[in-house]
Amino acid sequence: MIEFSLLTALLAGLLGGVHCVGMCGGIVAAFSFRADGSTPPFRLHLAYNLGRVLSYVLFGALAGALGASLKLAEFMPVQTVLYVLAQVVMILLGLYLAGLNRWVLMFERAGGSMWRGIKPLFQKLLPVKSLPQAVLAGMAWGWLPCGLVYSVLVSALAAGSATSGAALMLAFGLGTLPNLLGMGLFARQIQPFMQQLWVRRAAGLTVAGFGVWGLMTLGYAALSHA
Repeated sequence: MIEFSLLTALLAGLLGGVHCVGMCGGIVAAFSFRADGSTPPFRLHLAYNLGRVLSYVLFGALAGALGASLKLAEFMPVQTVLYVLAQVVMILLGLYLAGLNRWVLMFERAGGSMWRGIKPLFQKLLPVKSLPQAVLAGMAWGWLPCGLVYSVLVSALAAGSATSGAALMLAFGLGTLPNLLGMGLFARQIQPFMQQLWVRRAAGLTVAGFGVWGLMTLGYAALSHA
């Protein structure tokens, strides 16, 4: 199942670009105002995104470790409950990306207090003057409240270990790279396409389909052992 989960996380990050364009457009624009004009834009944006993905991996490891501790504490049937919760959240995430439901936004509201603590540090790192500074700014960016990130973190919680949780969030982070790197370099060309209704619906319903498939797989496994 872990292979399927990694693929799901990767595709969720890739298809979630319809949300990233709106959510992170201001952040990417802020990164573009840099003091070091000698550094190629691609290298800077790659460093920003490296830092962001590193934060996701850390979150995934912590979530996976927490899920593992609950399992060891014998909160039964915790593994099944977490798995079902992860699939339900994936469905809600897909419906949100498709513009059909906004329940996932409650995750963003819950993370607002953490971002308020990180934001002053993020602002002190701008304008970026070096690649190491860009990585640090990207790590701070990773704390931006995002329903997409938090939804996949639920799957990391159900992953069963810190290593699996980190791998899941790494796959998700890699999936987001094409959209966010592209937005940093070709924002004017990408935004009109990503904002089209049919693109949002297709991406969102595909992500929701991952959750439906996960629940069907669990149901099939339960019936086969009945």
